[in-house]
Amino acid sequence: MAVPFLEVEALTKSFGGLRAVDNVHFRMENKEILGLIGPNGAGKTTLLRLLTGILKPDSGSVRFQGKQLVGLKTWDIVNMGVACTFQNMRPFRRLPIIANVMVSCLSPRAMKRGEWVKVVESKAMDALEFAGISDMALEKASTLSQGDLKRLEVARAVATEPDLLLLDEPFGGLSPAETDLMAKSIRRLHKGGRFGRLHSEGPAMIIVEHKLQQLMKIVDRIIVLNFGTLLAEGKPDDVVNNPQVIEAYLGQGGGQ
Repeated sequence: MAVPFLEVEALTKSFGGLRAVDNVHFRMENKEILGLIGPNGAGKTTLLRLLTGILKPDSGSVRFQGKQLVGLKTWDIVNMGVACTFQNMRPFRRLPIIANVMVSCLSPRAMKRGEWVKVVESKAMDALEFAGISDMALEKASTLSQGDLKRLEVARAVATEPDLLLLDEPFGGLSPAETDLMAKSIRRLHKGGRFGRLHSEGPAMIIVEHKLQQLMKIVDRIIVLNFGTLLAEGKPDDVVNNPQVIEAYLGQGGGQ
């Protein structure tokens, strides 16, 4: 029997008396794009933080390509091939944008990828071009708009050459035109396009996003959280027409 690419079993996390993630189970396949949606406070970002080792679960397991991630440090998880962006960006604000990305290119995982690592600046420029901000490479990160900071976060993540890329609201703060550009970049990366030219295929992805119209065009499957529990999962059209999902968004909401 084949080992699941990612397998989450009975994952639970509480903060005081609040259960933010409650006995969540799901699997995903290699190269799949999985959408993660739910009302504000449903537990989506907490789940990403559990997957990346930023938070330790109270119980449950996360297996990535057959290896247990629970208990590992975040940097060890990155070097196993899992990278993530978050809503709250924390760049090295006094450094040029390209230097922010070059740090990712020097990770142990990235340094093992081949001869191209000898040209770190070129690799960093590739990541910035992928994200659409290569023309700003020498500007300090402190000068970036919210939307451009979002694109810098994506560039830093993809520069580690992940097998699984977790994106927390990649369209947040972007204009409609920027959103379309980011969506095209995500699809290109997944297909092993310009930035992914070192590999025949791009990474699998989990995308948290509130802009559902754009998300539906990208993902293969969707899982829905509400009050920390798994409410629904399936194909995009099936999920958005699910009465329970509609009630969660238009009814009581998702808790904190």
